[in-house]
Amino acid sequence: MIEAKQDATGRALLFDIDGTLADTDPLHLKAFNQVLGPHGHVFDHARFSRELQGFANVAIGERFLPHEAPERRALILDEKEEVFRALVAGQIAPLPGLMALLDRADGAGIPMVAVTNAPRLNAELLLSGLGITHRFKALVIGAELPHGKPHPLPYQEGLRFVGARPETSVAFEDSRTGVQSATAAGIPTIGIRTSLSHADLVASGAVASASAFDDPQLLAHLARAMTW
Repeated sequence: MIEAKQDATGRALLFDIDGTLADTDPLHLKAFNQVLGPHGHVFDHARFSRELQGFANVAIGERFLPHEAPERRALILDEKEEVFRALVAGQIAPLPGLMALLDRADGAGIPMVAVTNAPRLNAELLLSGLGITHRFKALVIGAELPHGKPHPLPYQEGLRFVGARPETSVAFEDSRTGVQSATAAGIPTIGIRTSLSHADLVASGAVASASAFDDPQLLAHLARAMTW
């Protein structure tokens, strides 16, 4: 983590990582099926998006491994994350338009924060693999806080770190829990349609949705919100 830089107008851009900066959800789905399959749980895309996407591993373990001791649940889900990291290594590609958007935010002096429910090892691997670790003034890990998403605390922490106000900031999320977290923190949130539909994202609280960061509607919304 590098020293925080504040924007004089209280602006910030806050990004989820998995499914938002890069479309990693298909690899998470594959890893979950590999590890939870022997425990009687098989997921298709629709079930993944409803029951796994955006949830912290503690909540996933409580739901799908209720007969295991907490320590055993943690070990099983740690194995899932190891499988995921092996699958994703060398296959991390940014969503279209991401790098141009980060360049524009840097040029405008708008601080950026990554906010995720993913384990720190995963988050750091993805940011490093995309070559954008240095872009973010903070990396907020939900599992390291008293509450993860969908609680607003992870996004509140992101705002606090860079001294930003929610109403003059924008968040980007691809999951229901993530949109709920950001909007509960008072941040206008754009849903990224890597897994969910526009209707699903808006129903969760997003003010708009986009297919990627080069989506004309997303760029128009940011131009209004950020006044750059």
